[in-house]
Amino acid sequence: MDLVRSVLSGDRLALARLLSQVESGDQAGVEALNALFPHTGGGQLIGVTGAPGTGKSSLVNQLALHYRQPPGGEPRRVAILAVDPSSPFTGGAVLGDRIRMRELSGDEGVFIRSMASRGSLGGLAAASAGAVQAFDAAGYDIILIETVGSGQSEVEIAKLAHTTLVVDVPGLGDDVQAIKAGILEIADILVLNKADRPGVESAERALQGMLKLGHPTKRVMHHGRTEDVAAAKGEQAAADEWIPPIRRTVATEGKGIVELAMSIEGHRQFLESSGEWRGRERARLQNEVELLLQGELMSAWRSRVSPAQYEAALDALVERKQSPRQAVAALLNGHGGKA
Repeated sequence: MDLVRSVLSGDRLALARLLSQVESGDQAGVEALNALFPHTGGGQLIGVTGAPGTGKSSLVNQLALHYRQPPGGEPRRVAILAVDPSSPFTGGAVLGDRIRMRELSGDEGVFIRSMASRGSLGGLAAASAGAVQAFDAAGYDIILIETVGSGQSEVEIAKLAHTTLVVDVPGLGDDVQAIKAGILEIADILVLNKADRPGVESAERALQGMLKLGHPTKRVMHHGRTEDVAAAKGEQAAADEWIPPIRRTVATEGKGIVELAMSIEGHRQFLESSGEWRGRERARLQNEVELLLQGELMSAWRSRVSPAQYEAALDALVERKQSPRQAVAALLNGHGGKA
């Protein structure tokens, strides 16, 4: 396929065309992804999530600049997938990440793509996995995935990324907001952005306290005395356990980015040395297969059930003539509003 060859050769226009096909669900895009899949597996997938207003886009911008201009290192090719809230009228992305990442414009080693979530659970567009696969096949070393930041469903990012950054800021009125949003559990690295604000120390203490709950200090006997072997500040409790470090950044000024990148590399090394990299790859691909299965099964089911049958089932629910489970059983059997 000409499109596949062009993407593999680094043709940016071909990659943009493929991403559009993937997002629209075009069959040509599906076939291209199938052909490209054997060429994937080399990219490092880094998810960036957190509440709105925490400065995720600025952080992604600075990380990309760091990877393009690493101190004493070789530049790495960077792709950015920014999953935006959808326009309620057009279904398109409305935040315009290309505008927010002007410093990266004109760099041939950076590819930025905004994608509308279209109400997708977890802030991830249904086509995100396909877009990431396209970036990977095109030879991008670092793939940064920034999510909407809309609440608990953001945990979906952990199913797509090798390393997940959860971004918080001091002074939002709740030091443990990230925990209440249900996303701290999926953090591989915690980032306290806007760390020049007042209250950063108390915010960090709160996060450390929550890490203690998630990774309790182990008590062991050593030469007749009981000792603590785990720390609350992100140090490794054991060779086979990763405790999320907390890194302070001021993304708008580029402060703390080098240290954050070092933590990301440290997490990659941990995944590789522990054998968990392969486990995460397997879980990521399993999640993608299950999402595709759900979509295909739903499409197949809808092709067998008429709109009238579906409406009859909903009417029966509203009238309390059958339960949701009975409605599902009836619809699966093609009976509509009667079980």
